[in-house]
Amino acid sequence: MKMVKSLLLGTAAGLVAMTGAQAADLPVKAKPVQYVKICSLYGVGFYYIPGTDMCLKIGGWVRQEVAYGYNGSMTLEWFSNNINNRSTDNLTWRYKGNITADSRNQTEYGTVRSYISLGASSNFNDNEAAALYANRWFIQWAGFTFGHATSFYDFYSIGANQYGVITGASDSGDGGWDVIGYTAQFGNGLSASIAAEATRRSKITNAGAAAAYAPAAWGTYGVGYGGSNTPDLVGNLRVDQAWGSAQIMGAVHQVSAPYYGAAEGSGYPSDKLGFAIGGGLKLNAPMIGKGDYFQAEATYSVGATRYNSNNAVVGDYVKYNGNTIGIGALNDAVYGGVVGTTASNLELTSTWSVNAAYTHFWNPKWKTTLFGSYLATMYGSNANAMLCSSVGAGNGLLGTAAVANAGCDMNFEVWGVGARTQWNITSDFYLGLEVLYSKLQSGATGGANTITLATNGTKPAGLYTVADQDNWSVRFRAHKDFYP
Repeated sequence: MKMVKSLLLGTAAGLVAMTGAQAADLPVKAKPVQYVKICSLYGVGFYYIPGTDMCLKIGGWVRQEVAYGYNGSMTLEWFSNNINNRSTDNLTWRYKGNITADSRNQTEYGTVRSYISLGASSNFNDNEAAALYANRWFIQWAGFTFGHATSFYDFYSIGANQYGVITGASDSGDGGWDVIGYTAQFGNGLSASIAAEATRRSKITNAGAAAAYAPAAWGTYGVGYGGSNTPDLVGNLRVDQAWGSAQIMGAVHQVSAPYYGAAEGSGYPSDKLGFAIGGGLKLNAPMIGKGDYFQAEATYSVGATRYNSNNAVVGDYVKYNGNTIGIGALNDAVYGGVVGTTASNLELTSTWSVNAAYTHFWNPKWKTTLFGSYLATMYGSNANAMLCSSVGAGNGLLGTAAVANAGCDMNFEVWGVGARTQWNITSDFYLGLEVLYSKLQSGATGGANTITLATNGTKPAGLYTVADQDNWSVRFRAHKDFYP
């Protein structure tokens, strides 16, 4: 018995010694790997950048659109020098994609945020190569916003309510705007903002040469302005609560032209201050349908027309149809003449606009939006006389000596209505179809209401009848977000 006991104890001791020796031969355990951690401070999708206290979210989206009746471009829209003949691209394709990066971390004065959005877009036909662009890059900190963001004047969102643009409202939208602004929060959803922003210019028309004003050369944003020396000053007062949102806003804009003639010694008109004032309202309507809402914005401007029509066209409203043409000269101001005899001051243009939309959710997957907008442009008698003379519908004299023919009226209106239905297949993937009707109520030249024009693209030179123009368009969209 003693022998058996001794044998068992000896065997156990040997196994223990062997196990210890094998354990000693095992490699040293590796240091813990620093895995990515979820950052819940700023919402869904953020994670900590390893080794830092900074949180980052990567997002983006991809989109295809096919449209008919868009004048070959979903950026310029239908009234931007639309030729409308056998050369017109009525069928238009567009592909877009964006990548976004949103980083945030804490400072002793609060959260500091940086954001950037980079994209590519092919916006015409014939399978062109995509153009690269950046539409957002800004820093937000302690109530300040620095960079290329959204104008502090904006309220009505084109992108949230519709695919196509009728008049553009003030919405700086997809393109963004250069801003330096500060927002103060007062509690209970009440805030106020003030900002210095890049000058929001339409253009200035020098009607100094008779019969020189022609659609082929009417110009685009910024044409006819002097150098940029002061920013636009923008402010708003806003409230956001459970019932919706409301905002009143205003902007001051410097209007400055170069010279009356080509030479520096020809003199120039004195600068003037333009302005825009507006209001916006968004009302949630859960009593009609869960998620339903109404949104609207109205703006009145003097010498600051781009606050009414930021991006619907790149310059004037022009549309040919056969031997007819609709015209809408969109300016911040008109001037002309010769110093010492007929030189005029800057005659500021007045505009007002309204945009409105109602979105109804039939169920969580399907929604329909009805929307419409209206823009009216109004010239004073002196500006109208100069414009009429420059298109051959006046006495042909310059500046203060210009007189309009009877019935020549360069005031014009643009309006339209549309409907969009969207199928939200998932929270980040949808298909949508939109139908839109728009109308250009043209300026008039009086008398027989005709205008003699030079060659413009594929349109020959000749006599055209000035008439109202309308347009029907339809657009299909497929859209997928990388991250909500």
